[in-house]
Amino acid sequence: MKNKIEELRNTLNYHNYRYYIMNDPEITDYDYDRLLKELENLEKEYPEYYSENSPTNRVGNDINNTFLQYEHRYPMLSLANTYSQDEITDFHNRIIKETGEEPEYVCELKYDGTAISLAYQHGELLRAVTRGDGNRGDIVTENVRTIRTMPLKLQGDDFPDYFEIRGEIYLPHSSFKKLNEEREEAGEALFANPRNAAAGTLKLQNSSVVAKRKLDGFMYDIHGDNLADNHYDNLMAAKKWGFRVSEQIKKCSSLEEIFDFINYWDKERYKLPYDTDGVVIKVNKYSLRRQLGTTSKSPKWAVAYKFKAEQAGTELKSVDFQVGRTGAITPVANLEPVRLAGTTVKRASLHNEDQIKLLDLHEGDTVFVEKGGEIIPKIVGVDLSARKEGALPVKFITKCPVCTYRLVKIEGEARHYCPNVNHCPTQIVGSIIHFISRRAMNIEGLGEETVQLLYDNGLIADPADLYSLKAEQLSVLPRLGDKSADNIIKSIENSRSVPFPRVLFALGIRFVGETTAKNIAQHFKSLDNILKTSREELVEAEEVGEKIADSIFAFFQDEENLILVNRLKNTGVQFELIEEEPASRILEGISFVISGSFENYSRDELKKIVEDNGGKNLSAVSSNTDYLIAGYKTGETKLTKARKLGTKIISLTDFMYLIKDAGSIQEESASGDATQTTLFG
Repeated sequence: MKNKIEELRNTLNYHNYRYYIMNDPEITDYDYDRLLKELENLEKEYPEYYSENSPTNRVGNDINNTFLQYEHRYPMLSLANTYSQDEITDFHNRIIKETGEEPEYVCELKYDGTAISLAYQHGELLRAVTRGDGNRGDIVTENVRTIRTMPLKLQGDDFPDYFEIRGEIYLPHSSFKKLNEEREEAGEALFANPRNAAAGTLKLQNSSVVAKRKLDGFMYDIHGDNLADNHYDNLMAAKKWGFRVSEQIKKCSSLEEIFDFINYWDKERYKLPYDTDGVVIKVNKYSLRRQLGTTSKSPKWAVAYKFKAEQAGTELKSVDFQVGRTGAITPVANLEPVRLAGTTVKRASLHNEDQIKLLDLHEGDTVFVEKGGEIIPKIVGVDLSARKEGALPVKFITKCPVCTYRLVKIEGEARHYCPNVNHCPTQIVGSIIHFISRRAMNIEGLGEETVQLLYDNGLIADPADLYSLKAEQLSVLPRLGDKSADNIIKSIENSRSVPFPRVLFALGIRFVGETTAKNIAQHFKSLDNILKTSREELVEAEEVGEKIADSIFAFFQDEENLILVNRLKNTGVQFELIEEEPASRILEGISFVISGSFENYSRDELKKIVEDNGGKNLSAVSSNTDYLIAGYKTGETKLTKARKLGTKIISLTDFMYLIKDAGSIQEESASGDATQTTLFG
């Protein structure tokens, strides 16, 4: 079976390379997913053949621990910035003066993301480390494994036995837009730009969340032995090995060619699906690089030219105030249409009242709009010399523009909210749209317009009303016939079997996103348990801080929310976690406590392996504990108690051997042998 698993891994790695690196897939997505599912099932059945670089690890896991740090073998220096072509000319002349040669350069786009260093040994990903302070960074291997364009196993066999490759991880525009939409739905603060979102995502403690955000990246620098003596050839070799190397690179032999590259991409960059903020110019030959050397902070053989952020002046026509699903009020500027960065801009977000005051915005102002590093245009300033005499300041509203309820501003937050959650029409419709969404109850056929029509016609007033709808009520609506109506009713019926974690997410509790809902459901098992839980007990659930706990507690203290939940419960919606039968019983009768952190496994994943094989997980060491699986920074209290009680302390490697040889565990456990196994890392 080991050979079959390895064969599947090699096949999937190959097709991953064809799809993401060569852009030339050989099989359909369906066939790829079928192979992946087959591998997942085999790895679940035979955990002893686990591999940290298996393609199944692309989906991430629920690790929740602080990052370990690693000292870079080759320091990650920062580039010196230039802002004019004269400075590039000076850079070129200095190189000629110091080397006596007319150098060849490689020009590349400067990606606006977060730097990463990947180490490979024997052709497999060994470690991923952030830039950090340049000398030491955080190990984020689990998160990087979820990025489809980062190879876990290399193609071919002509790569060095050990080398490090550097690159930039970024969030594509499409992923950024989707991420902010999801954060807005959950009532969370929006990311300002894709760069911040990428950096924040890479440092998340939960790699399953990282996987869903669909990070991407390009590799642009290699360090190691037995490499070619020039940068360009090494990049081409890296592409052949399976790395994603940008097509937007060019060898340049003169300043004129460098300037042509810069001028071209200064205009064309807006057509790219990711952010760039400049061009990097590097000396191609490594022998010249060694001759030029580095300063304490930057290489003397490379420089970054930064693009100027494009701005345009236009007139502020008016300001609208929009109400979100969570009641958040967002001011939006309506502008005289203006061309900017390749698109026509008509609107720009003003974010909140503080931003309006900071800009000192007045009615009819001529404003400066910018898209540099941003997808959503923003107003960055006002032309005071063009301000009209007698123009009045833009005032933030005090009442909801939909229901006229007085707005509130929560301490520590920049936004205003309409607190009329259960009676503000926009919030009601928004909550229903969230409830039926694909990641929640997944009720198909009901779009935003149809939900609005149902609400306007008095057919639904909350999510529970969906389960009372009849096909004949739907079929008379515009663009809906009998067949569509029947399909919607069928989808509503099917939603009764949606698992409890997604139902909890569908309720739309502020700050409770998809992952938080899953953690809460797994911790408390049922809605009834949550309803009788104190605020202090809520905080004990994974990734539930005080702010989230306050929000959950307040939601279920509201009488109208309790009525809604009970009505949903009566429709047959799942409000209890259904436990699955274990895949095997090889650990039956054996109990484990898992403590500390593990670079290549999460505690939740280890717990799942225990449960999948019939074992029992305990939260604390006691006389009933057979084994303590100890990782990095295992609590001293647990270790002391385990030693006192004679509980066996084992490492992750020991645990995998125990799974492999389960029969001997059961014999040892039954014999009561208290010898401590070595040991833990």
